[in-house]
Amino acid sequence: MLGFSAYLHSSLTKKDIDMFNRFVEAGFKGVFTSINLPEDDPKVLLKNLKTLGELCDENDLELTLDIASSSLKRLDLNLDRDLSVFKGLHVTMLRIDDGIDNAGIARLSNGMKIALNASTIEQSDIDELKMANANFANLEAWHNYYPRENTGLDKQWFYEKNKWLKDNGFTVMAFIPGDANLRAPVYKGLPTLEEHRSQNPLYAALDFNKMNVDRIYVGDPALKDLTFEQFRNYFVNNILQLRVQLDNNAPAYITNIFHQRADVARDVVRLREGRPLNKSEVVPDNNTLRKVGSITLDNSLSGRYQGELQLIKYQLPADASVNVIGRIIDSDIKLLNYCEANQAIQLVDIRNKE
Repeated sequence: MLGFSAYLHSSLTKKDIDMFNRFVEAGFKGVFTSINLPEDDPKVLLKNLKTLGELCDENDLELTLDIASSSLKRLDLNLDRDLSVFKGLHVTMLRIDDGIDNAGIARLSNGMKIALNASTIEQSDIDELKMANANFANLEAWHNYYPRENTGLDKQWFYEKNKWLKDNGFTVMAFIPGDANLRAPVYKGLPTLEEHRSQNPLYAALDFNKMNVDRIYVGDPALKDLTFEQFRNYFVNNILQLRVQLDNNAPAYITNIFHQRADVARDVVRLREGRPLNKSEVVPDNNTLRKVGSITLDNSLSGRYQGELQLIKYQLPADASVNVIGRIIDSDIKLLNYCEANQAIQLVDIRNKE
């Protein structure tokens, strides 16, 4: 499931609500927010949480609230006493940051869904929760995001930790960075994995899909317009959009929707509609080195392969029978790793869009 983040330090503006609606249109089903920043005014937090909760309820979105004992104290709230307050604000899950012991978590789990800190759960915690009669059907494991560079999690450690969590029956959640309006005060993105920092958010999401992460949330509050389109097309329409810079020798049909062939090649993505769409002679042109991310069109010297369209996954030498007609932008090249058999693919020329 996809989710996004909305923060409560100020009232939701029209721009914020427009961003909220764009996430919904792109197929996102959950919202994460927090009351843990000590500099935020408690009255403003609760007022804005009410507005956000109503928006989530109207759009049938799950709302997860990050809490800690210190933030509850500032808001003069007691979980055992005031759980109904959060439910009344349309909060569907509480993520426990710190300061609440396992006995307290167990009690809460019998009245509401609870997200534990995935990175710090140990076997002793599970044993204590069982002893305290926790409702494990209401417990999930959510990772943190890491604002400071070089502090995000190691990928292999993350993989092994998640395997252990899944073996113990937990639903696992992690954050990917946004690529617009990065959150203050560090402005370096909010990923769980350090490897994902500054990467295309869609690549990070598909990487987590491959690692069987159940819930994938954007940590930063916004995405760029074209990134929204990539998410919407992939998760709603099952079309992988790749942003490209095309040369003048590219055919007019190059921005059609294509499909990877059922028989997946090692070195290239072969677009099965390429040859049938070509109706004229392709003159040899720009027969240069085929770098990773190059888009190529077989010319008349290829004989019956004339018109073949390929996306290059590994660098290949120049070939007199192959024209290079464009290139996938650097931030989208890694998406080639997720071109499965029969995957729908659309090339989006960004020369006049960015």
